[in-house]
Amino acid sequence: MQLPVLDVLARYAHLLFALVWIGHNYANFIQNPRFVPLQNGIDTATLNHDLEVRMKREHGIFRYASLVVWASGMFMLWQRGWLVDALLLQGPLAVIGLGAWIGTAMLLNLWLVLWPHQKKLLGFVPATLEERVRCSRITFLSSRSNTILSFPLLFLMAAGGHGLHLF
Repeated sequence: MQLPVLDVLARYAHLLFALVWIGHNYANFIQNPRFVPLQNGIDTATLNHDLEVRMKREHGIFRYASLVVWASGMFMLWQRGWLVDALLLQGPLAVIGLGAWIGTAMLLNLWLVLWPHQKKLLGFVPATLEERVRCSRITFLSSRSNTILSFPLLFLMAAGGHGLHLF
């Protein structure tokens, strides 16, 4: 496969999965999740199992989208020969490099802080009630941190390609 084709695929993956990842953050920030109320004749154990399967799928898609976004972004920087200068925040690549560092921090926050606590909160991993309450606060703050960090990240990502004359 030629590099221009890889570049187009990487750009498409980067944008598509960024919409999934950041869109999930925004949806949780703006909306309250709504669950279908219990209906007569539904076994609670079956309902809990179905909910668990849906939550694992939703959170899996969300988490793995973050890896695709990060890897495709790093690939595009590497392919252009910009990776080292961007990560060292040198010259005009400092703008996109700062976005890359914010994205890396968001990825690490998701995988190393948010997800381990969210597994306990959602009941995927056994935890006491006190620990689940503690985890709920940590996941809330961790999720909000990523949402807030996404605003400068998106600005820097766009400015890196379209607004370098501003810096």
